[in-house]
Amino acid sequence: MRIGMMISYAGGFEQAVAELADYEAAGLDLAVVPEAYSFDAVSLLGFVAARTTRVQLASGIMQLYTRTPTLTAMTAAGLDFVSGGRFNLGIGSSGPQVIEGFHGVPFEAPLGRTREVIEICRKVWRREVLVHNGKYYQVPLPGGTGLGKPLKIINKPVRDRIPVILGAVGPKNVALAAEIAEGWQPLFYYPEKAHHVWGEPLKAGLSKRDPALGSLDILVTAPFAITDRPEHVWEGHRQALALYIGGMGAKEKNFSNELVRRYGYAQEAQKIQELFLSGRKAEAAAVVPDELVHNTCIAGPLSYVKDRLAAFKAAGVTTLQISPMAQTHADRVRDLASLKSIVDGGS
Repeated sequence: MRIGMMISYAGGFEQAVAELADYEAAGLDLAVVPEAYSFDAVSLLGFVAARTTRVQLASGIMQLYTRTPTLTAMTAAGLDFVSGGRFNLGIGSSGPQVIEGFHGVPFEAPLGRTREVIEICRKVWRREVLVHNGKYYQVPLPGGTGLGKPLKIINKPVRDRIPVILGAVGPKNVALAAEIAEGWQPLFYYPEKAHHVWGEPLKAGLSKRDPALGSLDILVTAPFAITDRPEHVWEGHRQALALYIGGMGAKEKNFSNELVRRYGYAQEAQKIQELFLSGRKAEAAAVVPDELVHNTCIAGPLSYVKDRLAAFKAAGVTTLQISPMAQTHADRVRDLASLKSIVDGGS
């Protein structure tokens, strides 16, 4: 199992990368830079690439609607070049609230567009003369001035196959990830319930998977702390769950709410959403089930952390992306080093 970390740049790029150097020294395997409707992921990834030497890098998750497929491929190849072959392209469809509300682009056909984007990226990385006649993307563009012609990327990419991580929650999107991507990143992974929710979509996708892709890397994010008093971790995670279940997206289209319903908390999911959208956020958080909070994070004494780590591994997780929740940077580095020691077979 690899240990990854979602990099927060709330305190600024310089601070985030300075702290990352300590995490890299402590054994961090993967640094993941998010992209929502904040700064773009690419800017920080280039900065991180210049300040690190070993750790793998990934976008997590870069939305695919506002970049052309060719630009996505060029950007990934450029980041792979400046990092010396350490970049992983994490992409996803995001949701209509961001794509239409912030970018002003129609949110349509996420499955078909995702498949074609990945197909085009891989053609570019192989330095093929780019011709793509898909349902959603046509390269060269038919019509127009009539002057477009097939081209291939000028530079030779470091790798002709950059790993693709697909962010996916819904059954059809999860099946697509298992079929065509090197990695899959879900939300709020509950190890004991994961097979019930995602087992069939994963099976369907894996049955169509090209063996050349290798095994599917399952990347899961979880708040993490080694502590005898995990209450502060649980409370922070409870608030985050309430936000996502209750207020992330529209009432009619909330992927996190739908996921929690599939976990078996339909009544709670409905109540959380009603309370949150009415402005009663504290009451919404109070409705989040304790077992959902506790089992989608890893926080407690060392023996408990070992047990939870074993549960995540047994459920198929191959990359654990932690959100360190200790109070100080030194303690967060210490916790990561301890976790890495467990994963590597130490005490």
